[in-house]
Amino acid sequence: MGVRESNRHLVDDGVMMLRVLALSLTLFTGFVQATVLQRPITLETGTGELFGPLLLPKSDQPVPVVLIISGSGPTDRDGNNPDGGRNDSLKRLAWVLAKHNIASVRYDKRGVAASLAATPDERNLSVEAYVADAEAWGQKLKADPRFGQLILLGHSEGALIASLAAPSLDAAAVISMSGSARPIDQVLRQQLSNRLPPPLLLRSNELLDSLKAGHTDDNVPPQLQVIFRPSVQPYLISLFRQDPAAAFAKLKMPALIIQGSNDIQVGVGDAKLLQAAKPDAELALIEGMNHVMRIVPNDVKRQLASYKDPQLPLAAELGSRILGFIDGLRSS
Repeated sequence: MGVRESNRHLVDDGVMMLRVLALSLTLFTGFVQATVLQRPITLETGTGELFGPLLLPKSDQPVPVVLIISGSGPTDRDGNNPDGGRNDSLKRLAWVLAKHNIASVRYDKRGVAASLAATPDERNLSVEAYVADAEAWGQKLKADPRFGQLILLGHSEGALIASLAAPSLDAAAVISMSGSARPIDQVLRQQLSNRLPPPLLLRSNELLDSLKAGHTDDNVPPQLQVIFRPSVQPYLISLFRQDPAAAFAKLKMPALIIQGSNDIQVGVGDAKLLQAAKPDAELALIEGMNHVMRIVPNDVKRQLASYKDPQLPLAAELGSRILGFIDGLRSS
């Protein structure tokens, strides 16, 4: 690399750091503010209605809109799960966006919370249905003159849904937060290998093998019901068919990968594999951030407590990196 090119990279890096610092300051000072309207919004899918809130900054011009897609299980519009507690992670993130003149829609997935009636029996859930719903939401938002660029933001399993839905929508960008790069059966196999006694581990691996092959198995020990109950197995079969890194590699639009170093559910290695699949994607590794977007030490008790504490502030760098990325889209 020549001296001139080296200097240019130093200048570019310096400008990026200044932008991140400036945006971080606005998160604390409230220097950038917008009048925000909060309205209910619905989507009729043909097989039931989905519900969520729209946060819309008051503006004379179309504003960017972020479709926020929540993670696995019965996780609702706000990032809360009855099995994991209330932390309001996605709700807080939506308000960070709104106060910086970026609209957002987040929604209860079919079969969850207010959208329960759209698919009341989890036997009928599938990744394909979730993707079709995200595509329908995206089409609705793209047809609305109040909105400009459409950005899909998925958290955890939602990152996979965002990657699969974005191409048909010709989205302006994709943001993957705490998204796995590996097929989820591999992730489960790794997680369970550290937590189960040998007899249960053997049975869990047999169940994973069966589901990966597309076959259900009703012989589930009580200790494994929470993961492998027969009613959720059809969904797991549809999920295990997916290759998140391959889906991410197909994206033609700009992408941002966000991963916390203290995430006990998804590791930094997955974020690096996603970037390897799409080398032009921007990678933001946030030191100390966990799966629910808070700065929390690598202590199991404190980690689990953060999943149930909506008062904990989001990691400041999370907001600044997302806002900087979207600001870059608007100026490009």
